Amino acid sequence: MKKEILKLRDFKVYFPVKAGVFNRTVGHVMAVDGVDLDIYRGEVLGLAGESGCGKTTLGKAILRLVEPTNGKVTYVSKENDETELTSLEKKDMDPFRKKLQIVFQDPHSSLNPSFTIFGSLQDPLKKFGVNSKEERRKIIGDLLEAVNMRREYMDRYPHEFSGGQRQRIGIVRALCLDPELIVCDEAVSALDVSIQAQVLQLLMQLKKDNNLTYLFITHDLSVTEYLCDRIAVMYLGRIVELCDSEDLYKNTLHPYSEALISAIPVADLDKKTKRIVLEGDVPSPVNPPKGCPFHPRCPKAKDICKTEVPTLKKYSTNGNEHYASCHLIDLPEISK
Repeated sequence: MKKEILKLRDFKVYFPVKAGVFNRTVGHVMAVDGVDLDIYRGEVLGLAGESGCGKTTLGKAILRLVEPTNGKVTYVSKENDETELTSLEKKDMDPFRKKLQIVFQDPHSSLNPSFTIFGSLQDPLKKFGVNSKEERRKIIGDLLEAVNMRREYMDRYPHEFSGGQRQRIGIVRALCLDPELIVCDEAVSALDVSIQAQVLQLLMQLKKDNNLTYLFITHDLSVTEYLCDRIAVMYLGRIVELCDSEDLYKNTLHPYSEALISAIPVADLDKKTKRIVLEGDVPSPVNPPKGCPFHPRCPKAKDICKTEVPTLKKYSTNGNEHYASCHLIDLPEISK
């Protein structure tokens, strides 16, 4: 039976838009707009969508690196004790920062160029009680070897490493405190394709060895197909489709997901599908369109799509739970 590690309910992150002489708030950027999501222990949950859809903001807000505007994030321990993270003071978040870590998108800017690798990685260990320098060096050295790097690399500086090596160091930093969940924010998007494959294999091996849970944020659905157990597709701050990875590719329900999948490069011409080209840009999250947020770009949009906002409903495809928010789905809804 699957057990949750995080539960999100009506989760929102709005950023104020200021204008005028008195710097008054004249609107809000609705980066994340009412997300309900469960993340299960031991799974890899992919969070996919175009740039600007709110994926990174959601990942950071879960960890309170960005403060949420509304809603709840509940952490569920292995003993099934629940703690609402959004209601905690910052100092009370410390025990949960050990359990919830992040690998940032840019491996270069996420490391301080003035510090050696040991200098950058030892701070969290010192904060959480590893007072012996020898012990800190042993922990960091062991983790460097776990990601196929040499122990002595900890005494070098970030500029002495390639992009792939720096990303591995970012993974080591996330692993230092023995976390339960890691948010991987576009963890391979800045890397060459061959290096991407190495880092993805490394992430899967580390997951197996350490019983980790991943929230894997990406714009590349070809990566999620290889890595993820479930995939949530996000558009303009909302989840528009959520299901098992295999089910998303075989039984796509939302037109936006169809367009993303059609853009995946395919080497086998017999399996290649017609490319669905979306017209226009993603609407502004300051002033989203009425009705379905996707309808201005949707090739299948009808009149109802322009007036009524679809809700995320539960369906069944091949016996699997499949959530989607679209007026055009011709399947019987299943009660939650």
